[in-house]
Amino acid sequence: MSDHVPLARPADELSSAWAARFHWFDAYFAVVGVGVAVFALQTAASPARGWAAVVLVGGIAVLYVTLGRRFMRDEDDGWAGVAYLAGAFVLYTAAVTQVSGASFALFALCPQCFMVLPARWAIPADTAFASVHVVVLWFVEHDPGLIVELLPSVVMIVAVTSIIGTWSQRVLRQSDDRAALIRELAASRAEVARLGMLAERQRLAGDIHDTIAQGLSSVVMLIQAARAERDPALADGHLALALDTARDNLGEARALVAALTPALLDGRSLVDALRRLSPALTVRGDVRPLSTGVDVVLLRAAQEALTNARKHAGGEASVALGYEPAAVSLTVTDPGPGFDPLATTSGYGLSGMRARVEQVGGVLTVSSSPTGPTTVSVEVPV
Repeated sequence: MSDHVPLARPADELSSAWAARFHWFDAYFAVVGVGVAVFALQTAASPARGWAAVVLVGGIAVLYVTLGRRFMRDEDDGWAGVAYLAGAFVLYTAAVTQVSGASFALFALCPQCFMVLPARWAIPADTAFASVHVVVLWFVEHDPGLIVELLPSVVMIVAVTSIIGTWSQRVLRQSDDRAALIRELAASRAEVARLGMLAERQRLAGDIHDTIAQGLSSVVMLIQAARAERDPALADGHLALALDTARDNLGEARALVAALTPALLDGRSLVDALRRLSPALTVRGDVRPLSTGVDVVLLRAAQEALTNARKHAGGEASVALGYEPAAVSLTVTDPGPGFDPLATTSGYGLSGMRARVEQVGGVLTVSSSPTGPTTVSVEVPV
């Protein structure tokens, strides 16, 4: 198929994707924490120092569960993230003073700096965490040669985490921008639908004013004239004219109702009306009543699509109606040959159908090719 116009996803899907996959970060941080604890116990100068380091690393884990995780997962604002990093820094520094091997916690703490802070603040925080080991060894060993040996690893840790962290923040920012754009487009579509409904109401108000309202005013005036008339013949003439005017207005009212409600929906459900158009209708989901506006839009879309199929396709079209929890969909598929949806046409069919669907907040999808089948899909939120 040469063309596919996708349905818009809910705007909150992009923002919820981060939270839905955050358990992978939980697992990674847990593996790092357990590894650091085991390594500290194995390499500590004494069991007391090893267990002290384990307790301090466990304190970081508790702080992460109670404060840091919620901040990172839900992307909250405020000082909770800074408070978490400050507490983790104190506990981490204390753990390194007990066992130098506790510095392997950097594999979890350095990425967290970029999950909490913007890059311009995350890089200094990252540098501070990575420098703790060197500073502690300076006060313990007082060996400049050892410090020089460790500096390249510190620089590498800061460089690698800064590059990856900055790139990750840029990707997330682009996702947020996309989510904001989707929300803006959804709001614009809703506004277009509202303006379309307002224009339709104004049109109907004008039709009613120009026909029924003026006709009823004439009826009232003729009846008043008949009541005031002393000559019975003239009074009968006024009443006869009022009766003719009332009949004309009744016809106008019926015409307006017929224009608003298709004859196929007169006393029938949407499923029954569609089955009169296509006896082989397929229905998915639990059938439930919809608003009159949605019924009319779906029925008109089916009529237009089936009319186009009869004109241009070589076989019978299939119709499917699907009831979802938050939407209802209509799909009409014919065997072809189809057309190029990107080609400019002078007809009003598809453009009029799309405008009608958008007035109720729905989306029209057209998939076709000059040599293949054509599928017209409508999805309307309910």
